[in-house]
Amino acid sequence: MMMQAMHDSIYLNGRLTSLASARLSPMDHGFTVGDGVFESLITYRGTAFALRRHYQRLCHSASLMGLPVPDYETLRHAVHAVITANGCTHARLRITLTRGEAPLGSELGQEHAPTFVVASANLPKRPELARVHLVKWTRNEHGALNQIKSTSYGENVIALAAAQAQGAQEAVFCNTQGHLCEGSGSNLFLVQNGVLHTPPLAEGCLAGITRAIVMEIATAAGFPLQENPLPREALWTAEEAFLTSTFREVQSITQADEHRIPAGPVTARLQALFRLRAQSANLEEA
Repeated sequence: MMMQAMHDSIYLNGRLTSLASARLSPMDHGFTVGDGVFESLITYRGTAFALRRHYQRLCHSASLMGLPVPDYETLRHAVHAVITANGCTHARLRITLTRGEAPLGSELGQEHAPTFVVASANLPKRPELARVHLVKWTRNEHGALNQIKSTSYGENVIALAAAQAQGAQEAVFCNTQGHLCEGSGSNLFLVQNGVLHTPPLAEGCLAGITRAIVMEIATAAGFPLQENPLPREALWTAEEAFLTSTFREVQSITQADEHRIPAGPVTARLQALFRLRAQSANLEEA
């Protein structure tokens, strides 16, 4: 049985320190109002998968929030330091960037040094097959946080808890138009008439890293692929459906509320191709 890493070291504001001794200000805007951005990564064989893609998305989120971002080599050094210190062979990483100390309330106040954290943890366990619950709340494709991977995650916490109360492993949101959007921490794909469909980013879903890789893999393998708005009923009548995310990779959906969905060959093929990508020589650039 593989031993689990202890994850008792983190990188905080320029140096590696113990988790027990790490201190953040109670006035940090990330803590008080969720004024921050983050990225979640996975390590394969001790290397952060798609690190450059995650960095690029972090930069995009931070630019929309008006946050400064460390340069790529600084971030890469921080990630490597945590992986080495904690012995992360197959683990999860979290990069968090907040505005740092600021007044209570929404005002930005004077400029303060941002807070920059890299931490690791054991991978969450997940079933090979997923049940999903279509929640009553909507994603706002016109909202200020659209396309930002923000630390303001309250919506996702509430939705996922509601899905789990229904015996599901993931919550699925529609947008304000009633179109399928995304999961609480995942992107959504359907197969209809042999064609792979996924909501376009304009529908309000986050630009998932795994989503992008799966789309590249599918196109290279010759699967017909369309980004198009999908009515909620499309989930119930899909020939196949699956979720993508850093930790789910490609996870087949076998039930959406009371509707059964068959696990099919398109999903199985993309699962296999994604795992091959995870064996690539240069994982950071995957």
